Amino acid sequence: MGHFKDSTIYQIYTKSFQDTTGNGLGDIRGVISRLDYLKELGIDYIWLTPFFCSPLNDNGYDVADYRAVDPVFGTMEDVEELIREADVRGMGCMFDMVFNHTSTEHRWFKKALEGNPEYMDYYIFREGSPDAPPTNWQSKFGGNAWEYVPHLKKWYLHLFDVSQADLNWDNPRVRGELKEVIRFWKAKGVKGFRFDVVNLISKPDVFVDDDKGDGRRFYTDGPRVHEYLRELVRDTGIEDMVTVGEMSSTTLDNCIRYSRPEDRELSMCFNFHHLKVDYRDGDKWKLMEPDLLRLKQLFMEWQEGMERENGWNAVFWCNHDQPRAISRFGDDGQYWKESAKMLATVIHMFRGTPYVYQGEELGMTNPYYDDISRYRDVESINYYRILTEQGITGEEALKVLAARSRDNGRTPMQWDGSRYAGFTQGEPWIDIPENHSYINAQAEAGDSGSILNYYKRLIALRKEYKVISEGEIEFIYREHPQVLAYRRTYRGQELVVLANMKASEADLGERLELDGCRLLIGNYTGEECGQALERLKPYECRVYMKTR
Repeated sequence: MGHFKDSTIYQIYTKSFQDTTGNGLGDIRGVISRLDYLKELGIDYIWLTPFFCSPLNDNGYDVADYRAVDPVFGTMEDVEELIREADVRGMGCMFDMVFNHTSTEHRWFKKALEGNPEYMDYYIFREGSPDAPPTNWQSKFGGNAWEYVPHLKKWYLHLFDVSQADLNWDNPRVRGELKEVIRFWKAKGVKGFRFDVVNLISKPDVFVDDDKGDGRRFYTDGPRVHEYLRELVRDTGIEDMVTVGEMSSTTLDNCIRYSRPEDRELSMCFNFHHLKVDYRDGDKWKLMEPDLLRLKQLFMEWQEGMERENGWNAVFWCNHDQPRAISRFGDDGQYWKESAKMLATVIHMFRGTPYVYQGEELGMTNPYYDDISRYRDVESINYYRILTEQGITGEEALKVLAARSRDNGRTPMQWDGSRYAGFTQGEPWIDIPENHSYINAQAEAGDSGSILNYYKRLIALRKEYKVISEGEIEFIYREHPQVLAYRRTYRGQELVVLANMKASEADLGERLELDGCRLLIGNYTGEECGQALERLKPYECRVYMKTR
């Protein structure tokens, strides 16, 4: 264990990465064609979002067959070639396992619908009359979490879309089937796994109404989740592979248990608390400026808390479900370059394994769509309807989507400045932001001061210095309203990281003494290392190495 500490993982949203057929959808051959780009960036593992057979109601997170490749993305031969070609370049493939639910198109669910009792027990069916769902739990995509099946006179649970039926993990046969899926991909040479919303797999023994909310507290980090994860890992022999769990609304204590080596569950966890600091009253669909002090508190709590108990974080700003970090926590206009580099530095110098989401290394921004017809995401289209029904104008609802929609992170990868950004020869499945004329891989590769080249340095530094991959962390300037700063220490090496999170200058208050320091990396050029530091420019970041 531990070989992932100096690694950087790159997330590919397959549908938007590279199209080779001209149908406007990214595919597996497209990923193969860009492996050299990833190798040059310094990537160790490539996490691909699901490309398994699926009706694609939720972008492939509704799996109809875990062992088949959806023809939209290519063939099994393509996937085998991808695994081989990545391997040749010293990169491992990490596949996305959606084990909380299956698509209602999965053959198990179809057999359940036929009334087959064995397969009904693969899912969570409950008795009830057509007008009274078993509980008042809410689906995470809006509406009730239960769907009635008239001919069975039963309801089934779906925490997500109605076409995503939750699996019954209390049934040992279900756990056995899912272990077989892991063995299947492991035998093909896959080097790691990402487990989708895996802390929701264990449901309570008795289902009751939630008088305090939407039901989340009953199934989040549920009663047997740790036991089931340990069993899954042990029986598939993946304890030495890189594994990451996506943890929805979890707690620090649970993430410690999910990720500390002695518990033999996963290598690391994603948690999302830091990506809710701009939700007014905790509501994703109500906008406010990010609460930077809250953001700092969460980073301090999770970074220091995980270290104390030997847990391990997956650290990230962006993924296929999140808006672009630069449009959210940075400035995608005047300080585009500076803020993109600052945000990257904060994450890549943290204790944890950093994830780069495709296009993040280019400083890709939200697209700011001006019409609902340009959106593709099921959640966004649902919420546009919900918001306008609540009496918000269409224009206001579009403002909310422009900041919050999952489509913000799903626009095609910007390879060059040509009409469709080098992503496709055809018409892309979703519109490409206009700024691809200058925010693109080709333009940035040749510019020594580009965001892309800065990412290459950050990724290389983690490999070069054990203090970044292994060091302890302690935050400094803890009360400062706009500076995020911390120290990393390891066997006599010391690193000091300073980041100004705002577009205004930041006065440090107390001067930082810099005797015996050298500037390792920073986002403003020509800055020499003086004796002391008193202030930081807008969005400035600096990393100093102390040599004793």
